[in-house]
Amino acid sequence: MHWRVGLEGYEVMARHGYFDHEHQDEQPFVFTVWVAFDRAGPITELDESINYADVQAAIDAVVLHATAPIRLLEDMAQRIIERLNQPPFVSSVTVRIEKPDAPLPHPGGLPVVEAVWTSS
Repeated sequence: MHWRVGLEGYEVMARHGYFDHEHQDEQPFVFTVWVAFDRAGPITELDESINYADVQAAIDAVVLHATAPIRLLEDMAQRIIERLNQPPFVSSVTVRIEKPDAPLPHPGGLPVVEAVWTSS
């Protein structure tokens, strides 16, 4: 059976962005992360699955505990993927990051980056 475990709409306030002025004040980053895996038979133990608390902890480790501002959302997504793709049964990780307060030329639109990793 194919399974997906995720965390949707997780908002984190942090100081990241390409421009130096984005590092002055916190701004919202909204995460939706899905981890997919295949397991035959019933899942009755947490170590047979993905713990969505671990998904949240991976985001926190990357975003809240970064030693320096992360300039690109693509880099941020990659770092989250690298924390979640370690169990050998994981077949894919999808990370979507929304940055509602990103600097744009004029109002309108929701800046989003989405990365999808799949096992070889």
